[in-house]
Order: sequence, then C-alpha cells, then structure tokens
Amino acid sequence: MEKVFLIAGGISGFLAVAAGAFGGHTLKERLNPELLAIFEAGARYHLYHALALLGTAWACTRWPSPWTSAAGWCFVAGTVLFSGSLYLLSLTGTRVLGAVTPLGGLAFMAGWLCLAWAAWRG
Repeated sequence: MEKVFLIAGGISGFLAVAAGAFGGHTLKERLNPELLAIFEAGARYHLYHALALLGTAWACTRWPSPWTSAAGWCFVAGTVLFSGSLYLLSLTGTRVLGAVTPLGGLAFMAGWLCLAWAAWRG
C-alpha cells in the first residue's frame, strides 16, 4: 500500500499546486472574491492531504495494518469529496454541491483518526 499512497500523494500534490496556480492566475480575474476564497480553500486542503498521503505511505512501512490503509483511502476520498466539491461549487456556482463538502471533511477527520490509531496500535 505504501507505493499506492506515495503515487497518489505525488499526483495529488501536483494537482493541488496546479489548482492553486489556476486559482491565483486565471480565476482571480473571473470569480468574485467569495467564490475565489472557496476555490482556494479547496486547493489548500487538497495540498495538506497530499502531504498526509505521503505520510501515510511512510506509516504503511512503519505500522502496516488495515487502519493505516484506511487512513490513506479516507484521505483520497476526502480530497475528492471536499476539495472536488469546492472546486465545482466555485466554478459552476451550483450551491447544492456544498452538501457534499462536509462528507469530505468527515473523511479527512476519519483518516487522521485511523492514522493515529494505527500508530497507537503499532
């Protein structure tokens, strides 16, 4: 699993930086400040959890367990649901997507708890 999460973290980090650059350079002129702030929050949490995936890859070598794997998958799901919904909300203005965002936040929190539990048990 460490290779999967290392690859996912690398790709996710690349995409987070690309999203941040897109928001800072292209969307700055096209979105109102509220929607731009929403996009930037998505990019910020995207990058945080790309780093979390890299840490999870390391944790898989140190404390291999189903909990470590669950942490990584929670971070992946959280990125898709949380950051993805914020990207789409800011780009389309579709407010119903905001209902998905808290599910991504819960996935992020579950990932951190799974990672802590894996370390505690390891």
